[in-house]
Amino acid sequence: MAINNTTLQIKFKQRLNKLASNDYDNIECWQIVEAFNKAQIEWCRRNLHGNNMFKEGDEASKRRIDDLQPLLNRLVLTGVNNADHFEGNNFPADYLEYKRVSINATNDCCTTERSMTVYLAEEANVDLIMRDPLKRPDFEWGETFCTMQQNTVRIYHRDFNIVSPVLTYYRRPRMIEIMNCTDPYTQAASAADVTCEFKDDVVELLIDEAVAIIAGDIDYVQQQMRGTQSSERNN
Repeated sequence: MAINNTTLQIKFKQRLNKLASNDYDNIECWQIVEAFNKAQIEWCRRNLHGNNMFKEGDEASKRRIDDLQPLLNRLVLTGVNNADHFEGNNFPADYLEYKRVSINATNDCCTTERSMTVYLAEEANVDLIMRDPLKRPDFEWGETFCTMQQNTVRIYHRDFNIVSPVLTYYRRPRMIEIMNCTDPYTQAASAADVTCEFKDDVVELLIDEAVAIIAGDIDYVQQQMRGTQSSERNN
């Protein structure tokens, strides 16, 4: 059974208050929501990058694959074909981190689509790559490259036409909401509960991380250290 928001709040206050203590029962629901959603983003960025005690980044282990796979999305790119590149115009609003770009291609001599390998390159090196016969886009070798700027994906071509470009990316995790809890930033009350989409074991880690955030805000150093250590040790 998935952890609902009532259980999440109980666990949150239990971690922060210790046993039968009401010292921090004045923590409001919006503070729990804000801290938990902040914890989600920080946990995702840290584990995608590999900045954890196990140095395991994106797909570096079965656990990282298992934990982060709910965030993988595929988007068929639409856009404009220019002289030397395709430029997408439907960059995802929930984008968090790049995974890959895949395309098919055709040319004047071969109208049957073939898959291409697409490498992510630095925008500063576009001119150098396009001049290099060993690195520039090539239909025969089935290779090309892409860059990203201003929330667009540019896929470069030379002797072929780009067909069916697809961006695979990590999206932002779903932000939780607690019913009837008023967001102080928007002054809007949540009409319904929105629960965390991660597995229960990951939610437990996120609770510890969120508790550490709140504990740091209120100068509760002991619980801040405990939450941080527990989150990383069991990650």
